[in-house]
Amino acid sequence: MTSKVDLENKDGRWTLTLADPDRRNCLDGQMCQDLTDAIATVAADADARALVVTGAGKAFCAGADLPAVFGETDRAVPDIRRDLHTVYDSFLRLRDLAIPTVAAVQGAAVGAGLNLALACDVRIAGPRASFAATFSRIGLHPGGGCTWFLVDVLGAQRALALLLDGGALSGEAAVGAGLALELADDPVAVAIAYADRWAAADPALVRDIKKAVGLASTGGFEATLEFESWAQASSATGPTVQAAVARFR
Repeated sequence: MTSKVDLENKDGRWTLTLADPDRRNCLDGQMCQDLTDAIATVAADADARALVVTGAGKAFCAGADLPAVFGETDRAVPDIRRDLHTVYDSFLRLRDLAIPTVAAVQGAAVGAGLNLALACDVRIAGPRASFAATFSRIGLHPGGGCTWFLVDVLGAQRALALLLDGGALSGEAAVGAGLALELADDPVAVAIAYADRWAAADPALVRDIKKAVGLASTGGFEATLEFESWAQASSATGPTVQAAVARFR
């Protein structure tokens, strides 16, 4: 069976491409399994330095396969919930990676596809990108961390309005709202440029900075300060810092 995810490694800078353009890269059972396996491969690579995530074709990811996930109406709610967690887990594994992750969103990122993009650390939007939280349009509550992600990047007021409306943000609007970092004609090329730059930096420093930003987002000031003191002390023993000290002297 042909994998629905293409995975490429170039000197520790990985690129993961959802490769089912005819189905707009939707998260069906095989895509979820292939995505899980691909992220596990990157996580197991001790030399991994950065990851770019994108989609083949016109869509980044059209979201979950609705008939597969919600089509059997005679299932009990706990059974549906269990299956939902399988879908969630396939993309939320991105959040566990210690390396920087960059989503190159060239087209529509809808529902769970939006969550996939938001599970990455940074998002680069193309001219035809769309970040669509359309759950409520079909009477469905948001899932896969969408509520948390949107409150984190937009704030509670904007997140609530977007989710209640089942709305979408264009690439330009996403940049303006802070959901995406940059608008680019070629979002994959720009994402790779960021990833290459970060992959060339000291890997321990990059990992610790990513961890510190995560703590700052969720762990409060004291926890962040405590981690910074250890990470900064550790980085101070490195040759780059010591060279800077020598120049200062």
